[in-house]
Amino acid sequence: MKDNWTREDIQDLYNTPLLELIQKASDVHKRYHKTGEVQVSSLISIKTGGCPEDCAYCPQAARYNTEVKVHKLMGVEEVMQLAENAKAGGASRVCLGAAWREVRDNRDFDRVLDMVKGINQKEMEVCCTLGMVTEEQARKLADAGLYAYNHNLDTSEENYENIISTRTYEDRLKTINNVRKAGLTVCSGGIIGLGESIADRIGMLYTLSLLRPQPESVPINALVPVEGTPLENQTPVPIWEMVRMIATTRIVMPNTAVRLSAGRLSMSMEGQALCFLAGANSIFAGDKLLTTPNPEFNQDMEMFKILGLSPKPAFADKKAVEV
Repeated sequence: MKDNWTREDIQDLYNTPLLELIQKASDVHKRYHKTGEVQVSSLISIKTGGCPEDCAYCPQAARYNTEVKVHKLMGVEEVMQLAENAKAGGASRVCLGAAWREVRDNRDFDRVLDMVKGINQKEMEVCCTLGMVTEEQARKLADAGLYAYNHNLDTSEENYENIISTRTYEDRLKTINNVRKAGLTVCSGGIIGLGESIADRIGMLYTLSLLRPQPESVPINALVPVEGTPLENQTPVPIWEMVRMIATTRIVMPNTAVRLSAGRLSMSMEGQALCFLAGANSIFAGDKLLTTPNPEFNQDMEMFKILGLSPKPAFADKKAVEV
C-alpha cells in the first residue's frame, strides 16, 4: 500500500479519465473491503442551532438568518429511542451531533456521556461530533464507550479562511490529534461544492493522507446550499465530481470507510451506484442529516435490494483487526 502520496500524485490520480479512475478505485476497494457491504449510519442532532461559529455552509450558525429552529440538548431517553429506531431500520452506527464550538465540562457533557453509554449498550458503534475537544474530554468519551469522533477538515488549508474565520485549520488538526491520543477512531473528511478549486480538493485529501494512522472514516459531502447562509447561491456539484472525489479518496486511503454523506437526496440511484462502485462503503440513512433533508430508511433499503448491497454489522473493522 502506497503511504507517501504527494500532492502531484493525488492530482494525477484525480485527473485520470473517469471510467479508468472508477476501475482503479473498484480494484482497490475489492482488495481491502467486502464489496457489496455498506455501513448504514444514522445522524441525530442532539443540540440544534445557535452555534457561535461562522462556517459559511452551515444553517446552524446563530449569525445567519435560516429557518433552523434552535433546540436545547435532547434528553437521554429521547436519544435512546431514536437510536433504537435507527437500529430497527438497519443502522449499525449512530452519530450524535451538537451545534457547539467546543465541549465544555458541564452537565450537558455529562448527559452526552450517558447517551454514549446507552447507545454502546445497544451494540451499535457510537460517533460524536461536538466541536473541539481536549485530550481529557476525548478520554472521557472513550471511557463511556465512544467508537469514533468526527471532526471534518471541510476543505484545504489554503481555502479554509474563505469558509470559516472563527477557528483555524490548526485548531481542527489539534482536535483530531487529541481524539487519536485518547484511543478513538477518527472520522474526518470534507465538503465539495463550496466554491473551492480542484487544488483545494486535492489539498484536503493530501492533508488527510498524511495523518498517522490515516482516518478510519472519511465522509465526502456535497454542499446542500441553504437559504440565509453565505453559500446559498452555490451551484450543486455534478454527480461526476462526487464520483471522482470518492474514487480518489478510496485509492489514497484504501483502508478507510469512505462515507457518501450530505447531498444524497439529489442523487439518482444510478449516481449512488457509481459512488459505491468507486469505493463508497457507508451512507447516512434517515430523513435528516442534522438539518438537511436525506433519503428515508425504506428508500435506502429498497436501493440496497436492487443493487445487491447488504448492511455492514457494527464493529466489523475492529473485529477484523482483533482477528
